[in-house]
Amino acid sequence: MKLDDLQPAAGATHRRKKIGRGPGSGHGKTSTRGHKGDKARGQSKLGFEGGQTPLHRRMPKQRGIGVGLTARGFNTGRYKTVYAVVNVGEFDQFEAGAVITPELLREKRVIKDQTLPVKVLGDGTLKKSLTVRAHKFSASAQEAITAQGGTAEVI
Repeated sequence: MKLDDLQPAAGATHRRKKIGRGPGSGHGKTSTRGHKGDKARGQSKLGFEGGQTPLHRRMPKQRGIGVGLTARGFNTGRYKTVYAVVNVGEFDQFEAGAVITPELLREKRVIKDQTLPVKVLGDGTLKKSLTVRAHKFSASAQEAITAQGGTAEVI
């Protein structure tokens, strides 16, 4: 076998359809495109549905929603408050009796976003008495903090 002997297996390739080469080819005149219309002449507009109102016009408008937020369908929650979330289990790194504020949480890199209000959730266990100041508390978080003799203060 030599390089110039290489060829595809029998039946693996097909001849290219030659269109627009006269009536004898069987694909002359309209060149397999039929008579008239956009498909014969060129290309339809992107999203064109034959005169039916296109999908992008049938859907309701998407309104802008604040910076850094993602769309949640069409009811976007434009005016919804988004919180930086902290669980009570993350307070174990602080010593007993400490006053935990959003500034301290940002300093210790417990929360990333500097601009969002802080909400404390009740996941994890708390073993120390702490004073926690935040913008919002879940019921379970408030219960966990007060059970250890600490206080949960809403800012």
